[in-house]
Amino acid sequence: MKVFLRAITVTIALFILCGFIYPLAMTGISQLIFHKQANGSIIESNGQAVGSELLGQNFTDPRFFHGRISAVNYNTYKAEDKVPDTNGKTAYSGVSSGSANLAPSNPALAERVKNDIDAFLKANPDVKKEDIPADLLTSSGSGLDPHISPEAARVQIPAISKATGLSSEELGKIVEKCTTGRTLGIFGEPRVNVLKLNIEISKMLK
Repeated sequence: MKVFLRAITVTIALFILCGFIYPLAMTGISQLIFHKQANGSIIESNGQAVGSELLGQNFTDPRFFHGRISAVNYNTYKAEDKVPDTNGKTAYSGVSSGSANLAPSNPALAERVKNDIDAFLKANPDVKKEDIPADLLTSSGSGLDPHISPEAARVQIPAISKATGLSSEELGKIVEKCTTGRTLGIFGEPRVNVLKLNIEISKMLK
């Protein structure tokens, strides 16, 4: 009986410690020290939440910078995508992340890349095929990458300049402003947050 009571006591103590005290302590510390990160790194514009620094979005307007290819289309759906077809199936499959996971030998991958190259060249007629940065033709493992390389941003400047009337110099300064260097100076590569870029453009278009 003593062993049983001791086991029950330890179980209750660990339940309270790990199920309540520890989570509450971590939540309190994160809200106090890392408030923005703990709440999703939300970006606001004109007092309204417009997205997260950590999640990419699907931008189709020619006046704005476009992000990387997404195998999940950045979870962008239309209202009709939720309407069942004759077989009862819907295009909407729920919020998800991931890549297409196609092998280099898969013809579907070659076809997808070709179509994306053609679409990019059509939207950016001043760019040569060989000058398209690789990250604009490859999807990330999550399909939700919010960043592109500085090169991928700069290559879009001529087309965006024509669509917005903003000068290449102005757009170049926006890209520079929204560029983040390597973490701690050594980890990763310089990157540009697409949402932040487009918020800056929207401010200048008003």
